[in-house]
Amino acid sequence: MSEINIKDLYRWCKIQVCDLEKHPELKIRFRIVKDSHEMGILMAKELIDEIRTADSEARHCRAIIPCGPKVWYAPFVKMVNEERVSLKNLSVFHMDECLDWEGKLLAKNDPHNFRTFMEKYFYGGIPPELAVPDSQRFFPEPSNILFIKEKINQLPIDITLGGWGQDGHVAYNQARRNPYNKITLEQLRNSELRIQDNNIDTIIALGQRSFGAAYQFVPPMSITLGLKECLSAKKVRVYSDTGDWKKTALRVALFSEETVEYPITLLQEHPDAIITATYETASHPISENPDWEFNGVNI
Repeated sequence: MSEINIKDLYRWCKIQVCDLEKHPELKIRFRIVKDSHEMGILMAKELIDEIRTADSEARHCRAIIPCGPKVWYAPFVKMVNEERVSLKNLSVFHMDECLDWEGKLLAKNDPHNFRTFMEKYFYGGIPPELAVPDSQRFFPEPSNILFIKEKINQLPIDITLGGWGQDGHVAYNQARRNPYNKITLEQLRNSELRIQDNNIDTIIALGQRSFGAAYQFVPPMSITLGLKECLSAKKVRVYSDTGDWKKTALRVALFSEETVEYPITLLQEHPDAIITATYETASHPISENPDWEFNGVNI
């Protein structure tokens, strides 16, 4: 387990955005797209390509799917409908879900109810003759943990799609903040579907993003697939277009050694993982202000 050295972090954040994609120190494949629109189309196409590949090989397609970023749902629905892409042989394992302080599911109309969101934006616009069958939609809940783990373990996962959080969490695999219970890289790597408290920094970041900094409305707990399940897929593709709160975690993901401080760094060990960010997300304030000096840090 390693902690980020502040001088290393400063050096990574100083790299100009135009130099990132071909930087010699990259530890993982990385690409920049122009904007949210371009990213949404790319994300939708990559899932459809996996579905078509499975169909051409006369087999089932199995995917781990996130709730967000929102920009890819409309392009996905449009491509499926216009190109008549059948989703009948697709099984979807949803990454995570928010819970209340007792570890219970949120009300259906709560803005952080991921299932409600996905039923509206991912499934809602697709006609029944093309849609993923209800029996092949797996939403994690406190009551079905063993069931979903068994389903995931039955056959290989073709692709994991996702994003990352302010601490580089993939799904809700956050940096563990408990001062009395540190974990190792090996434990993080082998983490599985579970219920957990959300970190204070995650709650504050989500409150700032979604509720005008009203952290009081952010769900305090979650259920999430572990990194073991997310990284078991043949391909892993993570994306972000949400700018400021993802910038530093991205630089760590690209240049740091693996560390439990930023779980996204574990993608580096995957044989086919790619990180995609919009230009705005890939930029960094430190790189855009080269005259800034930080006491004891400037190198």
